[in-house]
Amino acid sequence: MDTRTGDRHSPRPARLLPALVMASTLICACSSEPSSPDSRPLPLHSVAEIVLPGNNSRFDYASIDPERGLLFIAHLGASEVIEVDIHSRQVFRTIPNLSQAHGVLVVPELRRVYVTATGDNRLVILDEDTAAVLGQTPTGDYPDGIAYDPKRGAVWTTNESGGSETVIDAATAEVRGTVDLGADVGNVAYDPVADQMLVAVQGRDDLAAIDPETLTVTRRIPLPGCRHDHGLTLDPQARLAFVACDDNATLLTVDLTNWQVTGTLGVGTRPDVLAYDQGAHRLYVAAESGTVSVFDQQGGHLTAIGSGHLADGAHVVAVDESTHHTYYPVPTGTGRHPALLERAPTP
Repeated sequence: MDTRTGDRHSPRPARLLPALVMASTLICACSSEPSSPDSRPLPLHSVAEIVLPGNNSRFDYASIDPERGLLFIAHLGASEVIEVDIHSRQVFRTIPNLSQAHGVLVVPELRRVYVTATGDNRLVILDEDTAAVLGQTPTGDYPDGIAYDPKRGAVWTTNESGGSETVIDAATAEVRGTVDLGADVGNVAYDPVADQMLVAVQGRDDLAAIDPETLTVTRRIPLPGCRHDHGLTLDPQARLAFVACDDNATLLTVDLTNWQVTGTLGVGTRPDVLAYDQGAHRLYVAAESGTVSVFDQQGGHLTAIGSGHLADGAHVVAVDESTHHTYYPVPTGTGRHPALLERAPTP
């Protein structure tokens, strides 16, 4: 996720949003202007607030092992990963010395946790059971988000300002190759249905499709109505990609069958992390402004069901698809301590 300031620990200043977001009718059948965030209250109720260790600095990505009930949170400002047992709602351990821990991804079938250490441009592989460092390797400049390709046992790191993806062997930490995207890049995701990687290329306002076998770009999809596409998640079964444009508070739906933008919606200022609950067909968009927007997906289209300010710094969301609960690490909770907010859908 991108703060786009000299200090990556603080959200970047708010920008004035354009009155209109123009869309190309040749490429997009959607409206040329995104709707405003839904004014209905968030369809969430509070379940718990778990006090987290460390200081009140910035958190970044979070990743869940649902079977074991473990949530891994990148505490960028403290250069550590916090491991929380979400079943007992207790902090299990803190894993230190991960320079500006940014992206984090647990791969349960491997019992491995992958962390992008932005401070020294490397990927670190941790043992999920013991937290021991099993390997590490250099990446490109400013590694951010992470995706896993299970077919090839490969981890992809987004090198945001380096404008590339580094492809790394998930077991040995050896670099298999680099894909140059030609501009600053946002998040990356693996599409298991089409066996391809998708990358939000925020410096070009497009979505790139990559063949993970040949490591070549096979297609670029322009994103009309989008400024600086950063957040990305998929509904592979429905053949949809959801893309968050953080410079103009816009969420796009991309049909991966016909490669067209089919929906444009408004979200909170500076949308960052997206989480999709596949079983519930529900999308969560967390913004740097602390606004969370919630959408339901039916028939390939999103419907806004609520939006609101959850908490300052609530720009990260992770969803446990086994319970449908969502989790939001924030720098300052009740009592001024950093905290993990747990929310459940309102019936």
